[in-house]
Amino acid sequence: MKKILIAAGCALVMLTGSAQAEDSIRIAFDVPYEPFEYKDENGELTGFEVELAEAMCAEMDAKCEFVIQAWDGMIPGLLARKFDAIMSSMSVTPERAERVLFSKPYYNTPGGWFAAEGFDIDVTDMIAMKDKSVGVQRGTTMDTFVTENMTGVVNIKRYNTADDMVLDLEGQRLDVVFVDYPVGEQTIKNKEGFIEIGESVKLGEGVGVAMRKRDTDLAERVNKALDILKENGTYDAIMKKYFAYDIKV
Repeated sequence: MKKILIAAGCALVMLTGSAQAEDSIRIAFDVPYEPFEYKDENGELTGFEVELAEAMCAEMDAKCEFVIQAWDGMIPGLLARKFDAIMSSMSVTPERAERVLFSKPYYNTPGGWFAAEGFDIDVTDMIAMKDKSVGVQRGTTMDTFVTENMTGVVNIKRYNTADDMVLDLEGQRLDVVFVDYPVGEQTIKNKEGFIEIGESVKLGEGVGVAMRKRDTDLAERVNKALDILKENGTYDAIMKKYFAYDIKV
């Protein structure tokens, strides 16, 4: 099966999973997950993590290819050598760290609660939240949080993409969604008729680049490049294009 790959220079190429240059680094993204990774009006892959990955690859003097991969296949795809790194808002957790090697965290944002205007229930009140429908993206730290804290109280609906979850909120098939705060801010809060509710929740240690356990040399290069980008102002310049607040760890 062919994968659509997008080179760091934004040229579109088609390669088979085995036909990869030995010196190339394949980086996977789950699209769409605005503002971190998504396609613009011209169909070009862009977003905070995409631009940061381009800058990181340039700093490493590496040829990078960008792979679009569904979220639930991220770690299996990495371990199966379909790509070499995941740079797609993957939170560092002890469970994931047993399977993959993480870089230093490069950003940290909380999870946020969003709903239609008029929803006035305290999401921490489990009596009031009884039988409400809560949407999360499958396999995320938000999914873990809701599963651990609200199972048996609310109806948890899990989605493969953030876009599908937002569509169900707009269609009144969900009461609340719990999603990475910038994603909710960009795709829900900015829409007429929808609001942020409650307080955001800090989850985990932050987001890191995930690699295979044995790829320690790659991890060292990634960490060094990210440190340089933070020190020379490149990270901040990219961050300010997408956020009005500091997300740097």
